[in-house]
Amino acid sequence: MQTGWNENRALLCGTVAGEPALSHENHGVSYDVFPLSVPRLSGAEDRLNVVAARPLLTDCPLAPGDRVEVQGEVRSFNNRTGPGSRLVITLFARSLSPTRAEPANCLELSGVLCKSPILRRTPLGREICDLMLAVNRKYGRADYLPCIAWGTLAQRCGGLHVGDGVKLEGRLQSRSYQKVVDGVTQDRTAFEVSVMHLEPL
Repeated sequence: MQTGWNENRALLCGTVAGEPALSHENHGVSYDVFPLSVPRLSGAEDRLNVVAARPLLTDCPLAPGDRVEVQGEVRSFNNRTGPGSRLVITLFARSLSPTRAEPANCLELSGVLCKSPILRRTPLGREICDLMLAVNRKYGRADYLPCIAWGTLAQRCGGLHVGDGVKLEGRLQSRSYQKVVDGVTQDRTAFEVSVMHLEPL
């Protein structure tokens, strides 16, 4: 099992879809969050939450409609302020810069599987595999990232086990769904890594 600081690199190019707003403060530094819209080749779009330190936004002010390149890493935390625990996935920005480049959504991750893979089929018969990847940070914490693989790659992933180290390439995607809580239907958004390539470590 790998115990070092694992790889977690992301590159997004997209359009700012809302005003930055305060997310939290840590060690005297304020962090803002803003939605970033990144279109897929299919024409659908992923709307992803980017967290950036105020000094980054001072150097690169952003407004809705601006196109920006974000380099950083995927982060997770459990939101316990509402009913039940919800895993919140964001993109933590290390750098921001204006761009005219084509849309991009590229992740490189390596870590350890912390749950048994779940291999299943969609109603249309396509194979799909759900994974949970633990990616260590430098200072003793880890990010827990839900991943999904399709087709032949899903079959390979179904043969993995808890504790296996893997390296993968993919994209961070958003998915809207509805959940009934206490008889009330709520619209929610889930975030997951769509796996395009995976190899064991």
